Amino acid sequence: MCWALIERVAASSQLKRATRLQELLFYISRRSLKEGSRSLHEQEIGAKVFGRPESYDTTFDNIVRTNISDLRKRIERYFNSEGSHEKLIMEVPRGSYVPIFRFRIAEPENGTVALIEKEDPPAELSAPAEALPVPPRRQTSRVWTLVGLFVVALAIGCALFFWGRYRALHRAIYAWQDEPSVSALWSNILAANPETDIVLSDDSIGLVQTLSQQTFSLKDYLSHSYLNELQSDDFSPDKQVAVNRILSWNLESPEESALTRRIVALDPLSSHMRVFNARFYMAELIRLDNVILIGARKSNPWEELFEDQMNFVTEFGSGGIVTVKNRSPIGREQKVYTQTDAVHYCVVAFMPNPEHNGIALLIEGTNAEATEAAGDFLLSEEQLSSFKKMLQVSTFPYFEALLKVSSVRGTPLTATIEAYRIYPNLH
Repeated sequence: MCWALIERVAASSQLKRATRLQELLFYISRRSLKEGSRSLHEQEIGAKVFGRPESYDTTFDNIVRTNISDLRKRIERYFNSEGSHEKLIMEVPRGSYVPIFRFRIAEPENGTVALIEKEDPPAELSAPAEALPVPPRRQTSRVWTLVGLFVVALAIGCALFFWGRYRALHRAIYAWQDEPSVSALWSNILAANPETDIVLSDDSIGLVQTLSQQTFSLKDYLSHSYLNELQSDDFSPDKQVAVNRILSWNLESPEESALTRRIVALDPLSSHMRVFNARFYMAELIRLDNVILIGARKSNPWEELFEDQMNFVTEFGSGGIVTVKNRSPIGREQKVYTQTDAVHYCVVAFMPNPEHNGIALLIEGTNAEATEAAGDFLLSEEQLSSFKKMLQVSTFPYFEALLKVSSVRGTPLTATIEAYRIYPNLH
C-alpha cells in the first residue's frame, strides 16, 4: 500500500519530469520500507544518489539538503492537488531523510464540527444541587492583588524591553531598507519569491576551456558530454591528466565569495536564500526561484539562458583577449569594448527568470576585479541613486548596464556606467 503510493507520487506531474528527485524518493523509500532502515544519513544519500565520494564533506556540498527540501515541497503540492483524494499520505519530516506515512484526517462534508453527546452521570452523582456541600467563598487578599499587578507590570516591562532590543537589532541588520535606491532594487529580489538562489562560477570549467581553447554549451556542461571532446587526439597525456585534475577541483573566486557574503548579509535571518556552485545547480530551480548568477558565461554556463535577450555580451577570444560586444550601438557607443590592463568591464542585468515568475540578476565581470566593482555598484545607495536619476524612474525597470571599471594600482576601484538599456515592457 505504501509503495504503491510512492509510485503514484513519483509518476505525478510534480515529479515525472524531475528524474533526480524521483531517484531520491525511491532510494529513501526503499531503504526505509524494504530494508527497514530507521535512519538515513546525508553522506550516504549523496554517495548513492548523487555520485559523491563516500567521504565527501557535506559542510561545503549541500546538494542532498537542497534536493530533499525541493522534494518535500513537491510531495506537499501533490497531496494538496491531484493527490487530494489519497487517504494515506506521506511526508519527509524536517531534520530527517526517512519518509513517514499517516492517514489523512477526514473533515465533515458540511463543514460543521460534530458534537459528542454527554452520557448521563451515574446516579450517585445526580443528587440535587442543594444537597451538595457549598465550598466556602474565598476572599481575595489585597496582598495577592498587589502581587498579581506587580507580576503583570513586570511582564509588560520585560516584553517592551526585549521588543525594543529586537527592533534595534532589526534596524541594524536591515539598515539598507532605509536607503531608497538600494531597497528599490533588492526588495524586488528578496521579497518577490519564497526562494532566492545565488549561483557562483565554476572556475574549474572556465580554466579547462582556456586550456583546451574550446567553448562548451550549457547542454554540454549539464550532460558532461564536453568530456568526450576533451579526449581528442590533440591532447597529450600530460594535458589530459592536468585537465582531469582541474575538473576534480571545486574552484571558486575569492571575490565572488566575498560578494556572496555581502548579498547574504542583506537578509541574514532568512531561510529562503541558498548558495550553489554552478556545477551543482539544477534547471528545475532556475524556473521556480529568483536567481543571482555571478560570473561570465565561460565559468558560469547558466548565463547562456539569458544571452539571446541581452544587448551586452561578454566574449573570451584567443590569446586572452576579453571583450564586451554591443549588439545594437546607440549614438556614440562602441560596438566592442576591449579589456586592458587598466580598464575592465562588467555587465549587470536585472530581468525576469526564464519562466517570468521570478527575478534574475546577472553579474558578468570580465575578471574578478570587475565583479567586485559591480558588487559595490549594486550595494551602493549613491551609485544606484545616480543610476535611477539617469533612468528618470522612481522604481527600477528591468535593465542592463555596462560598467567600466578603472583599475590603478594603489587606488580604489571605480565603476562608471558606460552604456545601458531598459526593458519596461518585460514587466
